[in-house]
Amino acid sequence: MTLSTLDISVFVFYVIALIGIAYYVSREKAGHEKNANDYFLAGNSLPWWAIGASLIAANISAEQIIGMSGSGYKIGLAIASYEWMAAITLMIVGKYFLPIFLERKIYTMPQFLEQRFDSRVRTIMAIFWLGVYVFVNLTAILWLGALALNTITGIDMMYGMIFLAVFSLAYSLYGGLKAVAFTDIIQVVLLVFGGLFLSYMALDLIGQGQGVIQGFNVLMDKAPEKFDMILSPQSEHYADLPGISVLVGGMWIMNLSYWGFNQYIIQRTLAAKDLREGQKGIAFAAFLKLLMPIIVVLPGIAAVLLLPDLGKPDQAYPELMNLMPSGLKGLVFAALIAAIVSSLASMTNSIATIFTMDLYKNDKNPRSEVHYVKVGRIVSFTALIVAMLVAKPLLGQFDQAFQYIQEFTGFFTPGIVVLFILGMFWKKTTANGGLAAALGSAVLSFALKMLWPELPFMDRVGLVFILCMLLAVVVSLVENKGNHENAVDLKGISFGTSKSFSVSTAAVCLILAGFYTTWW
Repeated sequence: MTLSTLDISVFVFYVIALIGIAYYVSREKAGHEKNANDYFLAGNSLPWWAIGASLIAANISAEQIIGMSGSGYKIGLAIASYEWMAAITLMIVGKYFLPIFLERKIYTMPQFLEQRFDSRVRTIMAIFWLGVYVFVNLTAILWLGALALNTITGIDMMYGMIFLAVFSLAYSLYGGLKAVAFTDIIQVVLLVFGGLFLSYMALDLIGQGQGVIQGFNVLMDKAPEKFDMILSPQSEHYADLPGISVLVGGMWIMNLSYWGFNQYIIQRTLAAKDLREGQKGIAFAAFLKLLMPIIVVLPGIAAVLLLPDLGKPDQAYPELMNLMPSGLKGLVFAALIAAIVSSLASMTNSIATIFTMDLYKNDKNPRSEVHYVKVGRIVSFTALIVAMLVAKPLLGQFDQAFQYIQEFTGFFTPGIVVLFILGMFWKKTTANGGLAAALGSAVLSFALKMLWPELPFMDRVGLVFILCMLLAVVVSLVENKGNHENAVDLKGISFGTSKSFSVSTAAVCLILAGFYTTWW
C-alpha cells in the first residue's frame, strides 16, 4: 500500500497530537509528586467514558483487526461470536466481579489472591503472569504490529518494532495509566470511525453506488454462507468454531478469564472513581463490543466479492485500505497504529504494576512513592526491550502467531478461572485447592491434546475447566476435613498456609510447561 503526502501528514499530526495530549493530562498540580496510585491506578480518577474506551483500546490491536477481518473473509460472521459473547461477559464482570475487587482496594489480581488465600498464591501467579505478559502477549503485540506495518507499508520488521515501541513509550512512560486511559479515547474514536467508514465504502462499492443497504443485500445474496452463525460439524472451520458449543462451552471460560481476571484489562476498572463509574464504563465497553463485528468482520466479508483472488485472508483489510481516497487512508492507517500502540502501552503498564506492587514492594521495608514510580518506568522500558529481542526467535517460526497466543494461554485459562471463581464465591476453597486447579490445568490440557487431538480447542478448554473445578473442590474438602483452619471466609483475613513447595519453582514450571506444550 502506498501512502500519499496527505496520508503521511495526517498520520504525523496524529502522532504529535497524541504525545502532546498524553503529557497534558499527565501533568501534576504544583507541589504534588506523582505517587504509585497516580501512576498505576490514575489516582482512582477515571470516569466511565475513559474506562470504557480504554477497555476497548487495550483489547483491540492490529492482529485482531487484520486477523478478524481475515477470518470474516475465510469463515464469515460466525467469528463475530467472540465479540458479541464478550459483551455479555463484560456485563457479568461489572455486576458480580467488580464490586468484590473495588471493595478490596487492590492494585493487582495477584494482590486479591493474597487477600483471599495466602502470599504463595500471589507470588506464584505474579511471576506466572509476568512471564506470560512479557514473553507471550507483549511479544506477540509487538511482532504482529510490526507485521501489520510490514504488510501495509513494506517497512522492515525490526524498524517497525522499534517505531512502535518508541511511540508507545513516548506517550505512556511518563504519565502511566492516566496517560494511557485518556489518550485511549482518541484511539477508540479513530478506530470506530475509521472502521465504520471502511465498511461503508466497501458496501457502497458492492452496491455500485446505490447505498450501503443495497450493498449489504447483494452481499447476503451472493455469499449467504458467510452469514452462518453456528457452523455444522461438516464445515471445514468446525475445529475453530465447534458449533453450538461455542455458545455454551469453552468460549465462556476464555472470556471470563480475559475480561474478568486479566490485569491487562481489569486494571482500568480498578482505577475508577467509584463502583458506579466502573460499572458504567464496563457497560459502555460492552456497547462498543457490539459494534466491533461491523468495524472489523464485515469488511472481510465484503472483500469476498471485492477482492476474490486474495493470496491470504489476512490481506483483506490492508487491500481494502488501498481502495480508500487519499487523506482518509491516512486516517484509517492512524487508527490501525493507534490500536497497536494502545495495546503496547496498556500491557507495559500492567507489567510494571505487577512487578512493582506484587514482587518488588516490601511492606516491611517501604520505600518512597516516587521510588515505586521510577521502578515502574524502568520495568516498562525493560519489558519492551526484552520483547523486541525475543520476538523473532519465539514467533518467527509460527505461521499464525495469534494461534500461538491462544494455544499457550488456553493451557492455563481453565485453572485460573477456577481459582478466582471458587475464591470469590465458595468460602471453603483453600489455597492448595486453588493452586491444584492452576497447576493441574496445564497437565490436563497437555494430556487431552496428546490423547484426544481431534477435540476442538474450545471444547478442550471447557472440559479442562470442569476437571479443574472438581480437583479444586476435592482438595479443599480434604484439607478442610483434616484442618478446619484452612477454611477461609471471603471477608476474613485469617489464612491457613503451607510452605511445602517453592513458590518461584512452581511459577517457572507453569511458564515452561506452557512453552513446551505450545511447541510440541
